[in-house]
Amino acid sequence: MTRGVFVTGTDTGVGKTFVACAIVHALRARGLRVAPMKPVAAGAVWRDGAWANEDTLALAGAAGAGAPSLDAITPLLLRDPMAPHIAAAREGMPIALAPLVEAHRRLASQWDFTVVEGVGGFHVPLGPSLDARDLARALGLPVVLVVGLRLGCLNHALLTAESIERAGLAFAGWIANAIDPRMSAADENVAALAGRLPAPLIGRLPFTPGADPRAAAGLLDASALAGPGA
Repeated sequence: MTRGVFVTGTDTGVGKTFVACAIVHALRARGLRVAPMKPVAAGAVWRDGAWANEDTLALAGAAGAGAPSLDAITPLLLRDPMAPHIAAAREGMPIALAPLVEAHRRLASQWDFTVVEGVGGFHVPLGPSLDARDLARALGLPVVLVVGLRLGCLNHALLTAESIERAGLAFAGWIANAIDPRMSAADENVAALAGRLPAPLIGRLPFTPGADPRAAAGLLDASALAGPGA
């Protein structure tokens, strides 16, 4: 059985990559060989003679020595930093699920655990009749929701949780990530979500500019992420 999680967020810019890297570190600390993956990435920079995505580079760094290649982590890299279905249409590279699922299967066959980061929020379009939810469903992994703590997060988190349930996917847990240091009543918001979301709070990350995901890993319940026996 494939072991892994699919990391989604309440919106873009809520710290999915940072949290995914922290999850990789937390699981590696438990002795697991972890392969990160971001199947679709929009936005590339020229680095060491090749195009690469900053999130992909961060995930590879979290995986450490012997990490999968950048192409394996992100099999579909789009140049422009915009909604992936628009970037794909501009580049003439329509997004299809089958190659992404096969790329994940290859990683999963070689590693103990995969941490797959989605793109944008749970319903970000990937094509005319395709979105990130379809990718999550095709991979069939339990979902970890990153809740960016800012005004509006309650509604966004509850709607995303409802969508995860409707997709027939397991909701493994959620992580509260402080992204707005000016947010009022953050504790009360976290408490409200803890009483309403049908999944455990895996960790709460403080607002720390320039934070190291290794440090954040220590604030996560790795046992909840890894599952029984890990």
